[in-house]
Amino acid sequence: MERRALGRTGTSVSRLILGCAGFGGFGSDFDLAGRGEDDAQAAAIMDAAWEYGIDTFDTADAYGGGRSEQAIGKWIRSRGVQPILTTKTFHPMAPGEDRGLGPARIRRQVESSLGRLGVDRIDLYLTHEPDPETSLAETLDVLDELVAEGKIGAYGGSHLTADLLEQADGRYGWVQNSLSLLDQGDAHDVLPLVETRGLGYTPYSPLSGGWLTGKYRRGATPPAESRMGLRPGPYEELDRDDVWQGIEQLRRWTNDHGIAMANAAYAWVLADSRVTAMLIGPRRPEQLASAVWSMELDLSPDDHALLASFFTPAVTPRP
Repeated sequence: MERRALGRTGTSVSRLILGCAGFGGFGSDFDLAGRGEDDAQAAAIMDAAWEYGIDTFDTADAYGGGRSEQAIGKWIRSRGVQPILTTKTFHPMAPGEDRGLGPARIRRQVESSLGRLGVDRIDLYLTHEPDPETSLAETLDVLDELVAEGKIGAYGGSHLTADLLEQADGRYGWVQNSLSLLDQGDAHDVLPLVETRGLGYTPYSPLSGGWLTGKYRRGATPPAESRMGLRPGPYEELDRDDVWQGIEQLRRWTNDHGIAMANAAYAWVLADSRVTAMLIGPRRPEQLASAVWSMELDLSPDDHALLASFFTPAVTPRP
């Protein structure tokens, strides 16, 4: 498994990062807590990822109401290994609880994440969303303090805009935003800043919730346990004529080249030199093989541009 330096953080990560949002739930959605992979299923996915050399795991305190971090901590203790860990905070962990990036809350959430993960230090920490109620300087100052104290190794931000990156003036070490054929927005403003400032970039949702696998059909009910079946809200805006036309063009192109649609979608993201590593969120261990194989698929610049032309920039799905 190839490794790359994550910007100026001083940490190298595996080219594929295991996204663990489905462990014990579906992201930060309260209504779906407990509906994701149970501990045994999560362990099987982590085992398979480790065998492939994927040693960087991404989670968040609110994923499954803390169940994701707990599953990872349990796996670490049972296997006696230490992956590179990325976790994040912003969302409330249960109905009625607080949210945000205030300094006191960040300190409290870091401590609770350390406990659930069973580690003394979080390698990479992320602000999960911008917080309009807290000044950016306050948030970044407390993160700098946590780095100095050895609680976290480095920090980055998710759902960052180009404006926020400019305001942060290089203090964020890397960016974790959505990037896919169906969400090309960062290519126009965020990625140029990533390149000029020497930041890392670890995009999530390369398959846009399964839309780029070809599993959904126009007018058909999505599979019950798919992301569209369980949590359609973030993706409903993709149900448009131009998106369906683009998917059909992608289907024809991949058929002509003898590859799966998911392979092309993964390879398109990885082909961008500004992408440090890509998050993948398999529901089953065998789904890892497709992403790993896609690392060997070299898209020419012409093919990269052609695939992008099948789609117009769309909405940004949430993790």
